[in-house]
Amino acid sequence: MNKKYFFFDIDGTLTDHRTKEIVPSAQTALDKLAAAGHFVGIATGRAHYKAVNFMHEIGLENMVCSGGAGLVIKGEMIQNLPLDLIKAKNILREAEQLGYGILLMLDDSVKVHAKNDLFREQAGPRKEPTAYIIDPTLDFEVLESIYKIYVSVPSEEENLLTSKGTLGHLRFEPEYLMFQHDQKNQGILDLMAYLDAPLNDVVVFGDDYNDLVMFDSAWTNIAMGNACRELKNKASYITASNVEDGIYKACEHFGWF
Repeated sequence: MNKKYFFFDIDGTLTDHRTKEIVPSAQTALDKLAAAGHFVGIATGRAHYKAVNFMHEIGLENMVCSGGAGLVIKGEMIQNLPLDLIKAKNILREAEQLGYGILLMLDDSVKVHAKNDLFREQAGPRKEPTAYIIDPTLDFEVLESIYKIYVSVPSEEENLLTSKGTLGHLRFEPEYLMFQHDQKNQGILDLMAYLDAPLNDVVVFGDDYNDLVMFDSAWTNIAMGNACRELKNKASYITASNVEDGIYKACEHFGWF
């Protein structure tokens, strides 16, 4: 059997939104793909520290994480790229001038750094486990690397931050905007180059808008039955929903076990 390189989104693809756990048939599919000799990994926007435990729990060692900036092969992180420093600092200057609170992620951990507590005053706490490091002497102008930026700009004022389009950004909460890498396809390209493996042997599974960038014409793109319409329109194949054994059924359909 020709070796394939599988990359799975987590939320809504591998996991059930209701339980937050991996769908049992998806776990079986991962196990059978690995047993058949395929490369099996995760492709997620989550930072490494947020995804690594899940990766281990489902028995995998390979991952594209941090929106494509992080690469893990055989359990070893081989890449974790920060944001473009010039663009990041331009965004920080504008956000500060506009009076918005700022949090900075400076390493691969739950810690975020700020010079004041303006972010929480304006937007409340981050909607995830966080260790806040408040340092009035913090000077972002001298920082040599920044991995993620949170700005407490509400959704209705987002257009005021004119520099926002210069870096990848996502909004999961109405109170704040996140700047992070959003190129899972580039992460897959980098990982495949590292492995010196052909791109036409890549297979990706996804379900939501943040997977659109991962669906590339160079490889096979499989949309879950619960996927958004835009992703289905880019798909090579549409399978059943994740909770209706969509991953297992797709692998069976293509004879990958």
